[in-house]
Amino acid sequence: MNRRSLATIILAAGKGKRMKSDLPKVMHKLNGKPLVDWVVNTALKSGSERVIAVVGHGRELVMKHLEGRVEFAIQEEQLGTGHAVLMAESMLRKFTGDILILSGDVPLLKADTIRDLVELHRKEGNSCTMITCIFDNPYGYGRIVRGEAGEVVDIVEERDANQQQRNIREINSGIYLVKARELFQSLKTLDMDNAQREYYLTDIVAKFVEKGLRVGGYVVKDPIEISGVNSIDQLRKLEKEFIRRN
Repeated sequence: MNRRSLATIILAAGKGKRMKSDLPKVMHKLNGKPLVDWVVNTALKSGSERVIAVVGHGRELVMKHLEGRVEFAIQEEQLGTGHAVLMAESMLRKFTGDILILSGDVPLLKADTIRDLVELHRKEGNSCTMITCIFDNPYGYGRIVRGEAGEVVDIVEERDANQQQRNIREINSGIYLVKARELFQSLKTLDMDNAQREYYLTDIVAKFVEKGLRVGGYVVKDPIEISGVNSIDQLRKLEKEFIRRN
């Protein structure tokens, strides 16, 4: 893998209301280390030439903590994940490689997994490749719909899924690898026609499929790798599982 052709955007702007704390969510600690540290370290180990953290809520604290290790893009308004990624466009305008999009609250993804994702992405010639996982109980997650050749043709959210789609056990992790130029072109076409009035990153998949661009999915076997933190309870459970395994 060519080190110079991979950049990473880490989404670290959220407040994390369910954490019930004024501390930015990504600064909460797992095994003594802020969540965002785990993600930054993984991005660097995976071969990213550049790592950009998109910050917003409590950004002064996050930027001070990460100073000298990453670059920063600022999301002044919390207008969704698609909008957050778009905040890094000006910094990557001349970049022509692949962009890895990670969440700052998903700490246990492995660098080896990212390298495997990149390998599959380039082998299949995908415009976008997402990490997916097979869940015994996929309730609440977006389902991955695949075509006859194994390509991803849609992500269907729980609330929009019919019974056949709800029986699908492959889910979207929210981790993407996308060709830079196609990523930002698609983000500029997103709208806020949804209940949250936000720009959803997931919507780029439909944009690519409409254009006839190939979207792939890399299935990670271990669900803990894609487990995010949305509450203190989830953080404690993830930490217990991490300690048990290590």
